[in-house]
Amino acid sequence: MGNIFNFSGKTAIVTGAGRGIGRVIALGLAEAGANVVLCSRTKAEIDGVADEIHKKGGKTLSVVTDLTDNEQLDNLVSSTIKEFGRIDILVNNAARSFLRGLLDLREDGWDKCFNTNVKAVWLLSRLVARQMIEQKSGKIINITTVGADKAEAGMAAYGCSKAALKMLTRCMAREWAQLGINVNAVAPGFTRTDFSKPIWSNPDIEKLICNTIPKGKIAEPEDVVGAVLFLASSAADYITGDTIYVDGGTMTT
Repeated sequence: MGNIFNFSGKTAIVTGAGRGIGRVIALGLAEAGANVVLCSRTKAEIDGVADEIHKKGGKTLSVVTDLTDNEQLDNLVSSTIKEFGRIDILVNNAARSFLRGLLDLREDGWDKCFNTNVKAVWLLSRLVARQMIEQKSGKIINITTVGADKAEAGMAAYGCSKAALKMLTRCMAREWAQLGINVNAVAPGFTRTDFSKPIWSNPDIEKLICNTIPKGKIAEPEDVVGAVLFLASSAADYITGDTIYVDGGTMTT
């Protein structure tokens, strides 16, 4: 099968690429040879990731983007095409969350979660899909969570939006399969990022969490990269509409 994880000549867009799981995915794709378009609302963060990639000889483009702004989504896609000529991989990683119980969660908090975690994914994926259709190939990978399947107190808006994203993944896969586009999801379990730091930074809570994970430890962002690279590769050409759980066995409990 040759080197199926060699992405030389391919171009990937990674949203939320400035930190956490998105940063590590971007670095992993670049190390595998892909041109990586780094997308985030924070310029300093994606510029820092770009510097890391450039030092290793990789090619990147940084595009500051608010994913809830249609004009900025158009600019992200057009800038990518102008720079690299094609889009082979889209990783929808960016997300919003609020740690609030349903009784205290504000309506705008709910809307922000769904606008970023679901609506923006649909709009960006649709733009990218139109480019992929012309190429007759493409891989879209959505980052969901085990929280799309398991209810967690205080995480309703996040979990519900990710459950919607899981179904959106299946719908896009169903509609676009015959157009040459594969759409899948990766669902990490609890992962040690700034996103989740308010929870794991408490040693007692971290211990409680670890006790619920069969592997006995919280995931690191690097644990997620392999599943993304696999789904982006030719090894997954006949896989679409599925979700890979990277959760240390959490879904078995």
